[in-house]
Amino acid sequence: MTDRTSAPVALLQRWETFCAAHRLYDERMTREQNDALYGPCAREFGHGHNYRIGVTLKGGVDARTGMIVNIVEIKQAVQELILDDMDHRHLNHDSKLMRGINPTAENLAVVCWNVLHERFGALLHEVQIEETPNNLVMYRGERG
Repeated sequence: MTDRTSAPVALLQRWETFCAAHRLYDERMTREQNDALYGPCAREFGHGHNYRIGVTLKGGVDARTGMIVNIVEIKQAVQELILDDMDHRHLNHDSKLMRGINPTAENLAVVCWNVLHERFGALLHEVQIEETPNNLVMYRGERG
């Protein structure tokens, strides 16, 4: 492999889709408080979305291959680590990754980041979760 310290730095992004249901609800609050905070997303049986997940890697372009990584690696990682657990599932009940976590788009982005960071390390730049065409969350591993 060539020295990437002097290589051009690029961003590589891959998008995948998945379908899942969820209910936004906090057991520590009353039903009325949940309804006020989460609106229709607090309905008893939840509702579904056609999600999109965008994974962005940032790194040096290998002079020999012309790539940061082979984009197939991103596709396979997202499939194995995330989609196999979340696609066509109810996130509150059927997803091991989301067990015990309120499945907001923000929490989905953080969970996906954590799983993908184990695979890609410092190359992982950003995870995006698009819940609807109007709602998008971006997470870059930052803590406040």
